[in-house]
Amino acid sequence: MKTQTDIFGKALQTYFQNPEKQSLTTWTNLTDEDDVPLAYFFRLYDEMPALEKKALALASGKTLDVGCGSGSHSLYLQNQRGLDLTALDISEGAIEVAKARGVKQTQCLSIWDFNEKNFDTILLLMNGMGIGKTTAELPALLKHLKALLTPNGSILVDSSDLIYLFDEEDVALWKEDDIYYGEVDFGIRFDNQSEEFPWLYIDPKRLEVAAKNAGFNFKIIMEGANYDYLAQLSL
Repeated sequence: MKTQTDIFGKALQTYFQNPEKQSLTTWTNLTDEDDVPLAYFFRLYDEMPALEKKALALASGKTLDVGCGSGSHSLYLQNQRGLDLTALDISEGAIEVAKARGVKQTQCLSIWDFNEKNFDTILLLMNGMGIGKTTAELPALLKHLKALLTPNGSILVDSSDLIYLFDEEDVALWKEDDIYYGEVDFGIRFDNQSEEFPWLYIDPKRLEVAAKNAGFNFKIIMEGANYDYLAQLSL
């Protein structure tokens, strides 16, 4: 299954072909619109956040970069670390850009349709666990990812706990209604085209429970300054 509009891929292709000052507008049902410079998606290693650098340092062996985007993480692991790297993205435009930038092994597929096995490391960076969409779907995603790993493989994922967006009264209401605050509607807009899709921001405690239920060991590797964190799910 591939995206129909591929607004993100078109934005990456536009910037890659003509790298002028351009932005991708993003928002959620919880947050206002934010203009993200497209240059951010083409950042070099020195420009990456500490959580991403740590994840790249921990990656080893045969590695799958899920949601590779323009290929910045993949290129570093391929060229600087010399890893056997496969870059995966559902966006055709993103994969075309990643290939044009020099990523050697790419796949334009949804993670759900990807079944190559025996990876030592799976990366899900830039809130990569969001592809799970909801906490209800998270166990199935973890089960699928587990099937792609070697017996000693691991997943490196970063995410954010959106609890900081709410006060105590809000949190109490969420709990009463049995609604998880990290399940959001995420929107993007570029060149007068827009789309929305479900996305998951998972807090570390909830991810730990889901990971252990799926048969993983769980460890927080690093915490960021804005309720973000890097976790390792290992077998």
